[in-house]
Amino acid sequence: MDPAVAGPFGAIEDASIGIQDGRIVRIGRRIELAGYRAARVENLGGAWVTPGLIDCHTHLVFGGNRAGEFEQRLEGASYEEIARAGGGIRATVKATRLASLDELVEQARPRLQALMRGGVTTVEIKSGYGLDLPSEM
Repeated sequence: MDPAVAGPFGAIEDASIGIQDGRIVRIGRRIELAGYRAARVENLGGAWVTPGLIDCHTHLVFGGNRAGEFEQRLEGASYEEIARAGGGIRATVKATRLASLDELVEQARPRLQALMRGGVTTVEIKSGYGLDLPSEM
């Protein structure tokens, strides 16, 4: 954020972005970039432009699906109750260990695509659901 920019969160009103050879080379108020020659102009109609978001802690690769547990939590079930019924993290560990590499990749792909649709351009993927070296490798 540039403290010299007036506006909330460093927002630039009536802004322009100068791009040359596929790289951003200048950002500023439209009037400040008026002297630049534009090969193409896009009017974004007041929409926000933001750098790509970074998700620095994801557990993107895992087996199974715990969506039902989310519903149970909303209905008041405790984590302990869910675990006693066979759910929880141990269920994820078991499903991860039973899944093939191809299955894990296919399950992770839509999760990654959803992050990308939300503006995330960089992810750091943590493992851990295998809980032992053979399952993690």
